[in-house]
Amino acid sequence: MGPAAGGFKLDREGGERLRFSDADFVILASAETTLGAFGIVEEIDPLDTPLHVHRNEDELFYVLEGEHVFQVGEDEFQVGPGGLAFAPRGIPHAQRRVAPRVGRTLTMVSPAGFEGFFRELSNAESDGSLGREVYARVSEKYAITWL
Repeated sequence: MGPAAGGFKLDREGGERLRFSDADFVILASAETTLGAFGIVEEIDPLDTPLHVHRNEDELFYVLEGEHVFQVGEDEFQVGPGGLAFAPRGIPHAQRRVAPRVGRTLTMVSPAGFEGFFRELSNAESDGSLGREVYARVSEKYAITWL
């Protein structure tokens, strides 16, 4: 991958591969490759995501595999392969898998930059520093409020 000044291309097995909490994440598009327009992260068999709010990003979830339940505000959506759900910034949302840790999604965030959240948590787990304090600091840095 590289700067998007002239566009960019990513092959099937490309992307920045990350791992934390026994889940795999692949950054497919980032602030660097889209000039800040959006980021795309593939999430593979991750943990469920508790209710939270993003102050800065809108999120679009496209389901590739598995059955997922998205709560967005007061609404709950069950979404299977080929479906999507949208969570605007400022609206509490959560995600769970119908079968725990089974599923794959593409998460698009706009504007870009939130992919750094996954990168920082992966790095912290790799160097052995991931814990409550680090998770709280990284969440605050990326303007996430956990409810």
